[in-house]
Amino acid sequence: MKPAIRVRELALDAGAMRYDANSLPAAGGFLFDPLRPELAAEPVAHGGRQAAWFVSGEFGAAVLRHYKRGGLMARLSNRHYVWTGADATRSYAEFDLLHFMHDAGLPVPRPLAAAYWRRGLLYRAAIMVERLLDVQALARVLDEGHQQSVAEAVFAVHEAGVWHADLNAYNVLVDASGKSWLIDFDKGRRHEVLSDELRYANLLRLRRSLVKVAGEKGWKWWEELDHAYSLLARSKGHI
Repeated sequence: MKPAIRVRELALDAGAMRYDANSLPAAGGFLFDPLRPELAAEPVAHGGRQAAWFVSGEFGAAVLRHYKRGGLMARLSNRHYVWTGADATRSYAEFDLLHFMHDAGLPVPRPLAAAYWRRGLLYRAAIMVERLLDVQALARVLDEGHQQSVAEAVFAVHEAGVWHADLNAYNVLVDASGKSWLIDFDKGRRHEVLSDELRYANLLRLRRSLVKVAGEKGWKWWEELDHAYSLLARSKGHI
């Protein structure tokens, strides 16, 4: 078993990084540069908006992601965000949320490092998390079932008061043992109590993704997931 996450901070040129000292023998800005040969970076094929890489080093296998906007805002700046403080940066916020969830034993990757680089009122950011090995995106294994496993993973995260901002068929991974994992908690939020309305909104977001990926089969898959989730909710006194 790996030791608990031990958070440390380090100043960078025009920014700073927050990292797990128990996972990273050496910390520095080089960890966020996919062009550094020691990281052996390979672009992530699906998702990531061409700003995510599989990397490896003394820290093991990891995923490096630079935050990149989508939609209309990307036309103004696809990599810069408005500065409102270090803890509010996309990278630190996601690192801290993953830290909380990982310590709670939830099915999420271990956060390794997060960084930001500030320029005036704007900043850019990046994060590195543990790479989950021998997993497949839910979108690719619908024929194998897994509704109970996915329901348990989503329900556990909800019970911890965490709302996933983009729960879709590619942000749910299933490993070789059938266990489900949730990834990509950018813009995720932690509440003391997650309302039934927010829980169901998360499930509906996943349904939209499944229908987009697999049409009617995706809808029917989600109905079984919804049933499994409902049974878990009732067992804990939820309506």
